Amino acid sequence: MQISASMVKELRERTGAGMMECKKALVEAKGDVELAVEKLRKAGQAKADKKAGRVTAEGVVAIEHGDAGAAMVEVNCETDFVAKKEEFQSFAALAARRALQEQVTDAAALAALPADAGSDESLEERRRALVATIGENITLRRAAWTPRHGDHLGVYLHQGSRIGVVVDLTGGSEELARDVAMHVAAVRPLALDEQDLDPEVLEKEREILRAQVADSGKPPEIQEKMLTGRVAKFLKENTLLGQPFVKDPDVTVSKLLSARGAKVMAFTRFEVGEGIEKKSGNFAEEVMAQVREREKEPG
Repeated sequence: MQISASMVKELRERTGAGMMECKKALVEAKGDVELAVEKLRKAGQAKADKKAGRVTAEGVVAIEHGDAGAAMVEVNCETDFVAKKEEFQSFAALAARRALQEQVTDAAALAALPADAGSDESLEERRRALVATIGENITLRRAAWTPRHGDHLGVYLHQGSRIGVVVDLTGGSEELARDVAMHVAAVRPLALDEQDLDPEVLEKEREILRAQVADSGKPPEIQEKMLTGRVAKFLKENTLLGQPFVKDPDVTVSKLLSARGAKVMAFTRFEVGEGIEKKSGNFAEEVMAQVREREKEPG
């Protein structure tokens, strides 16, 4: 059967696969577009499975917000080069949009959603197809939903969308909400206040500080005062309300909010790759290894 340019174009639009891959699939399917789609999806899944073990520490954070709240996702890839590609960023924006529409807080649940309303293709299938097209492992790592309880949502993206923040603020103004979001992006507080801090994190820090003061050689009562002071310093530096405001270090965030009649209800901060152990090695060798692997792939 003659494979026309319009058939190849249709298949490319439906699958996102390369022109030669589409033509090959149509030839193998004897012009049956649906069968060609199935073949390309299977090939894409095989490629995605093959690349699944690769470390993905680059990528972007995407945020979508509306009257009900804000959704934020982290989508990862292997290299900064791919993170800047339009098709990768479009996928991240789509994931954030679907997370907003469905108010999803779990990456696995988000991946299972239809990629588009009424579509039979899931976000996970769209991700696998993108892996096949781009040639790198891609992961939908995290998703967060921040419901709007206050009057304003502060939304901020920083460093080429590598850091994303959502702040739910009651009172104050839109400008203040954004300023607080910028502060969270820059200073990265661990929690809103001491009550909001993970008890395990605080206890681990106490143990470290206790060991430090024990080595001081001071009397026990002095050591206890030293420990109390150092714990207070840790809380001030790592809780949002205790931190000096990044745009005016003479006031704390708590005092800033109080002066503006505002209160932070919640905040969420994502930074691309945080907590992921990155591989170190020779970059040129890694690139050549990927080139050799791609040359072995059919199509």
